[in-house]
Amino acid sequence: MKKIAPLLLSLTIGFGDLFGQDFEKQAPEGFDIVRSDISKGKIDTISYPSKTVGVKRRALIYTPPSYSENKKYPVLYLLHGIGGDEKEWLNHGSPQVILDNLYADGKIEPMIVVMPNGRAMKDDRAIGNVMALDKQEAFATFEKDLLNDLIPFIEKEYPVLKDREYRAIAGLSMGGGQSLNFGLGNLNMFAWVAGFSSAPNTKEPEVLVPDPQVAREKLKLLWISCGDEDNLLRFSERTHQYLVENDVPHIYYIEPGGHDFKVWKNGLFMFSKLLFKQVDPSTFYKYRL
Repeated sequence: MKKIAPLLLSLTIGFGDLFGQDFEKQAPEGFDIVRSDISKGKIDTISYPSKTVGVKRRALIYTPPSYSENKKYPVLYLLHGIGGDEKEWLNHGSPQVILDNLYADGKIEPMIVVMPNGRAMKDDRAIGNVMALDKQEAFATFEKDLLNDLIPFIEKEYPVLKDREYRAIAGLSMGGGQSLNFGLGNLNMFAWVAGFSSAPNTKEPEVLVPDPQVAREKLKLLWISCGDEDNLLRFSERTHQYLVENDVPHIYYIEPGGHDFKVWKNGLFMFSKLLFKQVDPSTFYKYRL
């Protein structure tokens, strides 16, 4: 896989022409380093009542620089991996720094980012055997918690746009599988979907996209990315192949790297630059081998 990485990246050089902005084939040096001379967004911890689980649950929420309650914002729900919790992105991925820097450079739309705990169970801590069956099942249960509890809470408490066109979901590893499962399984709720290094919890492509025509009509952007040395690459690859065979527009982005935050931070950087903007699905094929 290492040998084909330069070719894969070279195929993405058309980003700027496609989307009317300067193309960066990957995040530039310093994209995740705090800059002292720019406005900063804010990270807060919130607690929301979960009827699905039967307890109050925690999530982190990022509000952008110059956030105002008098303005309505689109929302990105950003999910963690099997060994993490609502703080995994914050502790290892510096999402607030990446987004602050993108705002300062005028490269992304103002948005609220919600980082929940995707392990929907009463004791949702990432302790003990994180691979235990009950904990894996809790990641699937989170779909109900997300749709029935968290999203309604966010839409009640924050000034957000409630149409599906202004709601995105993305995640890493187990959270990447959740994002594809929940996003593609609920196209009435999400128009922007991304899986970074999606894990084995990712459903079979035929289950993810049973009706390609509906997916073509409703998706604004479907992003699938992975490191070329990742042992889980096959799950992204099988989804990509099915989408190609069924003519479902998407971006398939393979980059040098393994199953790690180097890849996931780059995925967040690249995906967030495209969110909630006008994109042309007919050009996505330029990213495919």
